[in-house]
Order: sequence, then structure tokens, then C-alpha cells
Amino acid sequence: MTMNFHTRKWVKPEDLNPNGTLFGGSLLRWIDEEAAIYAIVQLGNQRVVTKYISEINFASTSRQGDIIELGITATEFGHTSITLTCQVRNKITRKSILTVKKIVFVNLDKDNQPVPHGCTEIKYVKDQFPEDGVLK
Repeated sequence: MTMNFHTRKWVKPEDLNPNGTLFGGSLLRWIDEEAAIYAIVQLGNQRVVTKYISEINFASTSRQGDIIELGITATEFGHTSITLTCQVRNKITRKSILTVKKIVFVNLDKDNQPVPHGCTEIKYVKDQFPEDGVLK
């Protein structure tokens, strides 16, 4: 599977834990936000929620000043859900920081109930937005 890395974050002092390394909670917040944006664009619906994030295991750490990048791709389309995978690495060294094998989002209607999305494959830039440019 090809992973495209589009999101980059600069590790700043406010992102650090008392050990001077990247706080895991900051990284997980970035992953959840980026994954939600990816799911929204893929499903064409701003009403998606995180249902599940698989086990995580930090392979390495990051320090202040590092630039990290997040790669996310869809691995499965369910009836009302989309499953993603995420890789995080150091932009300069390419050393892996973290892999999340499974992040599941559920597509919701205006009443916050799961609703079929009708998607079966990854959409690319030219296909990501409706003619009027407004996501439902």
C-alpha cells in the first residue's frame, strides 16, 4: 500500500511532555483531526465521528524542533463506516514514530444516526468535492 504524507507538524515547546519529548496526547490529537478530515473528504459528509482507534505503540520519539509528517489512507469501506491507517514519521530522517493500523469513522445523518455513505473506493483530488463545493 502506498502511503502519501501530506500533513506536517512542527514539534513546539507546548507539544512536549516533562521529558522534553513529544507528548503522546498531542500526537494522538493531530492523528484524530487529520484522520477526521480525510474521512470527511472521502465520504463527502462533515458529520463523521471516530468510532475506534486500534492499539498504538510508539516506535521512536520526537523532540522540539523536529518536523513530523502524517500519512493516512483508506483501507476499507463499510456500509456506514470508513477504516483508515496512519503512519507518522520524522520528515528529515524518515524514521517511523508511530503506526496506527486501524482508525474507524462512522458516517452520520443530521440526527447523528449512522447512515450509508455509498463509497467503495478512495476519491482523489479531482473527485473530492461536489459541483457546488459544499459538503453535506
